[in-house]
Amino acid sequence: MTRPTLFLTVGLPCTGKTTAAGRIEIERKALRLTKDEWVKALYGHENPPSAQDVIEGRLIEIGLRALELGNNVVIDFGLWSRDERSALRQAAADLAALVEMHYFALTPAEQRRRLDRRQAEAPHTTWPMSDEELAEWAASIDIPTPGELDGSEPVDEPPAGFATWNEWRARRWPPAVS
Repeated sequence: MTRPTLFLTVGLPCTGKTTAAGRIEIERKALRLTKDEWVKALYGHENPPSAQDVIEGRLIEIGLRALELGNNVVIDFGLWSRDERSALRQAAADLAALVEMHYFALTPAEQRRRLDRRQAEAPHTTWPMSDEELAEWAASIDIPTPGELDGSEPVDEPPAGFATWNEWRARRWPPAVS
């Protein structure tokens, strides 16, 4: 029996994460968990940050259960922080699953072009995003290191104040909207 794989898509909006996740879903028979589809279905034009965190957390728990059952899983959201990625890498390791991380980057001009095209062609799949927001997000992403991407770098220790990555995950991705 082969070990299941957790595929992580990392990148800013409109960089190709969902397109790649769809390809992984088919080619690797993976359960695809795309946060934006759930936020859109539940909140329509709204995009509440507190709900995003809860939805991400619920999808992660579903994904981890699927891994435990031997299924491949692709997590299709930005995973901008190294801590998020470390927590998921550790959770996969705890389940004896493999991890493949895919990082997507584009120039700001190409990102804007893709966002404008998506907004024109499929507005039900996205939200408006200003150039200021895109620049702010680009400044805040922790770009994965080569060792993080190829899995040769060990998973970091949990941040100060957390004994385990599971404890950190529970705080980062709360179980309910507060």
